[in-house]
Amino acid sequence: MGTLPVKDNEQLKRTNEIKMAIPLLNSIDIEGKDVTADALLTQRKIAEYLVTERHAHYHFTVKGNQRSVLEDVALWFQDRKQPDFVQYTPPDHGRIEIRKIWTTTELNGYLNFPHVGQAFAIERQFINKKSGKCSCEVAYGITSRKVDQADPERVLNVNRGHWTIENSCHYIIDWNYDEDRSRIRTGYGPENITRLRRFAIGVIKSKKVRSVAQKMRELTRNVRLVFDYLRMTENSRAAARL
Repeated sequence: MGTLPVKDNEQLKRTNEIKMAIPLLNSIDIEGKDVTADALLTQRKIAEYLVTERHAHYHFTVKGNQRSVLEDVALWFQDRKQPDFVQYTPPDHGRIEIRKIWTTTELNGYLNFPHVGQAFAIERQFINKKSGKCSCEVAYGITSRKVDQADPERVLNVNRGHWTIENSCHYIIDWNYDEDRSRIRTGYGPENITRLRRFAIGVIKSKKVRSVAQKMRELTRNVRLVFDYLRMTENSRAAARL
């Protein structure tokens, strides 16, 4: 088979996760909760769905796929002064981590994105205890939570919680799927299959199961059982209402 053109390959990449996000979220009780996502899912349609239809809140990372939003937020925080909140993490794995956050409501009506309650910038500093080497990275984001619903500390903790889940999810994926030895290497294949696996594990974990691995074994190769588990069949929805 030949390689797909860049445009079609990009469409395939977007289809695998973006179009599956809303149908899968339909099976989860998210009212009043924060839904975090990395940059790929920072989409206007998903924001409208979360806030308007599900009465939930989004907490999105902003990167190049929302270029105008990224440029506006980055420009606003270009000359950062004192942070609104600083968090020091106890030394772990031989490094010290310092997180700083700046928030603003000044862009709420300006950004080309629905239901913005705050925009934020997070600076992460990492100091290697042994070598003393310091590294720094800055991430930008938006949330539908307004200031009276989420102060800077809460916004930072929600962001940190997202990446804690991401990191733990990587361990689960590697252990259960043996992903490091995956032979899927062509085009966007590796990235797409990883995102699908992460999303599936996230759905299972949202049900508060004792063991993700055990639940995966129960659901393996049983499509009907998967649909029942996600309450996507008439019988399972009826049972949930009883």
